[in-house]
Amino acid sequence: MITIVGIPGSLRKESFNLRLLQAVQAMTPQHCRIEIETIENIPLYNGDVEQAEGIPPAVERLKDRITATDGLLIASPEYNNSLPGVLKNAVDWLSRPPQDQTRVFRGRPVAIMGATPGGMGTAFCQTAWLPVLRALGTRPWFGRSLYVSRAHQVFDQHGIIQDDALGDRLRDFVAGFAAYIAGEN
Repeated sequence: MITIVGIPGSLRKESFNLRLLQAVQAMTPQHCRIEIETIENIPLYNGDVEQAEGIPPAVERLKDRITATDGLLIASPEYNNSLPGVLKNAVDWLSRPPQDQTRVFRGRPVAIMGATPGGMGTAFCQTAWLPVLRALGTRPWFGRSLYVSRAHQVFDQHGIIQDDALGDRLRDFVAGFAAYIAGEN
């Protein structure tokens, strides 16, 4: 069984990217499972806090969740044509102390998708993540792109995707990422 941890890059309870992860979770192939985590309780990074108090429990918990899985799926919104600060902050904490960067990220398969109300999808954001993923030593999956635009029109009031074509793209996306993790492509 391939296990993937999914992290939405927004703190909103009704986040489009949380909904996107939930939709993908429901479409995951039988040999795969997606477990959704949160960055909600991760404080702003502060080297003085790290030195005085160590790594916050929410960060340690998320590190353990990531390292216990086969891959990482990031559902990132796009803010001002770039990546969201709260998610970058979480990644910064996850890479601390430096030896944990290797444990958490080195060689880990990572896929990025994203949803936004804007018309361009999350292409700029996903591009902005590439140098970060490279610096962390991850193994990014470039098999398919998934940029969801006009996210406020994609989901119904219950968070269900209303567009069959998008549903097919999501299914293909998660199947492709699972195959990448399994070494099939």
